[in-house]
Amino acid sequence: MFSKGVATGIPDPGTFVTLLTPIANFFSISFGVASIGLLFSISFLHLETNGFLRKSAINNLKWISTFAILWALSEMLVILLTLSNLLAQPITASLDLTSIRSYLWQTSLGKVQLTQVVIAVVIAIVIPIIRNIRGSITLFLLGMAGIITPIFQSHGSESGLHGLAIGSLIFHVIGITLWVGGLVSLFFIAPEIRNIALPRFSGVALWAAIIVSVSGVANAWTRLNFISAWSSKYAYIVIAKVVLTAILIGIGYKHRKFIINNLSGTPAMIRLIFNELFIMFVAIALGTWLSITAPPLVNEVELDVDRVLSITGVRAPAAPTVSNLLLGYEADGFILGALLVVTFLYIRGVILLSKQGVKWPIGRTISFALGIAAIDYATSGGLGLYSHFAFSFHMIAHMILGMIAPIGIILGAPITLALRVFPAGRDENERGIKGLLVAVLHSKPVAVLTHPIVALALFDGSLFIMYFTSLFGNLMTGHFGHLFMNIHFILVGMLFFHVIVGIDPNPRKVPHLVRIIVLFAAMSIHAFFSIALMSSTSLLDGGYFASLQRPWFVDLFADQKLGGSIGWAMGEIPIVIALIATFIQWVRDDAREAKRFDRNADRLVSAGKPDELAEYNNYLAKLAENDRRKN
Repeated sequence: MFSKGVATGIPDPGTFVTLLTPIANFFSISFGVASIGLLFSISFLHLETNGFLRKSAINNLKWISTFAILWALSEMLVILLTLSNLLAQPITASLDLTSIRSYLWQTSLGKVQLTQVVIAVVIAIVIPIIRNIRGSITLFLLGMAGIITPIFQSHGSESGLHGLAIGSLIFHVIGITLWVGGLVSLFFIAPEIRNIALPRFSGVALWAAIIVSVSGVANAWTRLNFISAWSSKYAYIVIAKVVLTAILIGIGYKHRKFIINNLSGTPAMIRLIFNELFIMFVAIALGTWLSITAPPLVNEVELDVDRVLSITGVRAPAAPTVSNLLLGYEADGFILGALLVVTFLYIRGVILLSKQGVKWPIGRTISFALGIAAIDYATSGGLGLYSHFAFSFHMIAHMILGMIAPIGIILGAPITLALRVFPAGRDENERGIKGLLVAVLHSKPVAVLTHPIVALALFDGSLFIMYFTSLFGNLMTGHFGHLFMNIHFILVGMLFFHVIVGIDPNPRKVPHLVRIIVLFAAMSIHAFFSIALMSSTSLLDGGYFASLQRPWFVDLFADQKLGGSIGWAMGEIPIVIALIATFIQWVRDDAREAKRFDRNADRLVSAGKPDELAEYNNYLAKLAENDRRKN
């Protein structure tokens, strides 16, 4: 599953270390999955009372802490074994504090493993005092981040299909963690709660199985996309995992039938869960084996020959042409997977509303689809590919991700759709998924983030931090950094345009005049940023684009200035569109307010009472009459 194993081409550290390495990896992964599964269980499967954990969930906290401690200890053992493998020495010789400190602080793999240990320790310490869903969800997300972090050090980082390999592996691990971890948690749920939790887990498990299957196939294809690869040991392990996954999906189907037939409390159901868990852990063991098995190569001598591939994760494309930009495609697995998930959820929500007799505006659906398509093009399409190789194309992708696509997503009103279709609580005291979303929307952090000044600062202020410091060059040199930038552009763009032109619920009502002022401020700041970019006398990428030695756009300064001018031109257009949309919304809101006032006045008149305007006119008339009498 994760790549923490022995590097190829180094001396043998000894039989004991070689045999113990996959075992330690297996236990580290298993304890991590169990910890996160129990966190998921108390956050989403157990009943809660107005956002607070009930006794049945609190009883599981000690188990979460225990598994987190075991996760930290097993990961510490993995660190020592990895160091032994790297130095080709017995594990006892790796107990040198200087070597351990250097490994943890000076190597990327060591930093990742140290991060996992820290996250596991934080969960173990904090979870005993957690009493609300907000805290448990926070720790669940923290644990999930910890368990997927090592993926960026996996074999996929050396693959030609780098983005697809890494992204599909992230979804593969997320799916397995929810599936296996959720199943483990069922053993720790009280029988009377299990009957309530099983239906919800069954739905999660079904989609987790689909995600695991699709992502597994995509990931295997990135390594086995040539005929001779299928005769390798790596391929045999992959085939075994596919067979086990098929068996698990079959058991999952049988599991759902048990739930439908209300047999969730029978010993047969317990045996079914145990059998499913056994096969799942065998699959995890195979995944651990894969993590220390080098994938097949088309030609052994090709390893480390392609310099551009080793820097960017993709092979250098030909000179940009219209057809290359429009038809090129290099999948970013993580963003592509996320887009597929949110698109499916959006379509499912529209279908559910339709079944309830509620017609969702087609314009919102089209707007959402256009936003999703724009993100896909700017990350995985031809533009996304060339954004790795030239600053000008990077800036075009940035503008689409941060200023064009977010408008489409926001005008699609995804939060409103979610509030209409999310289920309510399973009893009278539970908030449910819908109540949880409402609580998040009314939380203090969201109130702070949706303040116009904060949204503007994140939207435009982060540009100067990212591009006029060493951060840009550092982020461009790794897949995680590039992914971080893309996600950052998307999120800050969605936040800003949600505050300005959003039709979804907002914790604060921003006056239209304030929105227009903020938009003019954004336009001015963005223009200043673009001018500063074009006026810069030094390259901002820290030598990244020079290291690629591309045969086209060889003048890096000219390309950077072109990127600045593109940013200025493309940045102004969406803001002007937002200004027009804000003005239209202002006019419509005034019209609705006038209609509401008129309806209220009509109701008062029909009831024989003067309306507010009539009362005010009478008040003014009395004041005038008093003045005449005094004179």
